[in-house]
Amino acid sequence: MKIGSHAYRLLAVLLAIALADFSSLALAQNAKTLPSLADTQTTPQKTDTTPRRVVIRFLTDSDFPPFDFYDEDGVLVGFNIDLARAICLELNTSCDIKARPWDELFGGLKNGEADAVIAAHRVTAGALKDVDFTDRYFHTPGRFAGRKDSPKVEMTPSGLDGQRIAVAQGTAHEAFLKTFFRDSPLVVFENADLAREALAAGKADFLFDDGISLAFWLNGTLSRQCCEMRGGPYLEPKFFGDGIAIAVPKNDPQIRLLLNKGLDRVRASGRFEELVQRYFPVRIY
Repeated sequence: MKIGSHAYRLLAVLLAIALADFSSLALAQNAKTLPSLADTQTTPQKTDTTPRRVVIRFLTDSDFPPFDFYDEDGVLVGFNIDLARAICLELNTSCDIKARPWDELFGGLKNGEADAVIAAHRVTAGALKDVDFTDRYFHTPGRFAGRKDSPKVEMTPSGLDGQRIAVAQGTAHEAFLKTFFRDSPLVVFENADLAREALAAGKADFLFDDGISLAFWLNGTLSRQCCEMRGGPYLEPKFFGDGIAIAVPKNDPQIRLLLNKGLDRVRASGRFEELVQRYFPVRIY
């Protein structure tokens, strides 16, 4: 930090006092009241070395509501879209967002068409072979649901001992139940829709499902408001992934730093929580 004009005036006073050969008492008194050269020299402040971009080019999908989809007017909207714009706003940069088919997103990133892909990609070992990822901005937990008129029980292996749990066949949710809820009879269905309908019809005591899609079913018309979330979220990475993040090129570490900075600011401002409440009608965590 440079020494200000006020500090220079103080130094000039000290020099003038010394040249005028004031008494030692006067010098001592002034030494107590006037700052020395060492006092005015402070450690330089660290400057923000985070890279800056005039525009950040995002690619996203357009068929995964509520993360990204076209509304009735044909406008690309969704949680990912608003999050990308919030990041750009915090970084004081322009935002360019284009939709591409899901299987073309990483290709567009690697050929330089975009700086980042924000399309609810899960961080997996397979994906990491092709791209890098920012910090996680979302998770996809497993959640239990039960009928509103059913007894309240602890959503634990012992609490659900003997309870019939509906689940979709061949899913991570089925594997999780078989690992940790071995004393609960599983009612396995071909898909999640059938498992949810079984819960609504009373053919199962509880349902274990993806927390995001389950939240929309509970709040939608198909559930007929029969049911509610029970217990808390299950986030074991082995079964439910290591979270959702923004994909970035492996040869551009600066964009990863920049987007992480933007994500931190969006969270700190409270904007991230506002977006979660807007797009997810039932708390999934």
